[in-house]
Amino acid sequence: MDGKILLGLLTIGIGIISYVLYFFGIFRGRTKPDPYSWLIWGVLASIVFFAQIGSGGGPGAWATAFTAAVCLLIAAIAYARYQGKMKKVDLFSLIGAVVAIAVWRLTADPLWAVILAIIIGAIGFIPTFYKIFSRPAEETAATYSLNALKFGVALFALGSLSPVTWLYPAALVVMNVSLAATILLRRM
Repeated sequence: MDGKILLGLLTIGIGIISYVLYFFGIFRGRTKPDPYSWLIWGVLASIVFFAQIGSGGGPGAWATAFTAAVCLLIAAIAYARYQGKMKKVDLFSLIGAVVAIAVWRLTADPLWAVILAIIIGAIGFIPTFYKIFSRPAEETAATYSLNALKFGVALFALGSLSPVTWLYPAALVVMNVSLAATILLRRM
């Protein structure tokens, strides 16, 4: 079996472990995901997956596809369980995401899609960072740490290296490490 395929499969395995831990936290009532962050991340990962595939991302894009599906599922569960109470920061993030997606659609360039997805993704992290500062016990540091690892491995599984394929996973490594570190520091 090709090494990139093995790495692509490894990203899925890491993702499964990561999200199983997260789902256990949700269903035990310890983890309370922000539905708007997860919705934004799911939509963005879907867009980037198609940009990566169109640019030869290969097995390295599998982590992005898997992440998109799980993010949308978590958003639906979070909305159903927590009644989706929208705060100002949530509204700001969603408006920013919609505006940036509209700009991307006008450019029709996959690199712009990836760059804007990173910007929107960072905006999507705002509600979760906001929540972590006041309620750090409601998030799972292990999930974000494993997601950073998953996207780090995905970088090595990419079929071709171009900004369209590697920029998003690299940014997600940084964003997930930032969230995990913030959770751990706020719990001290």
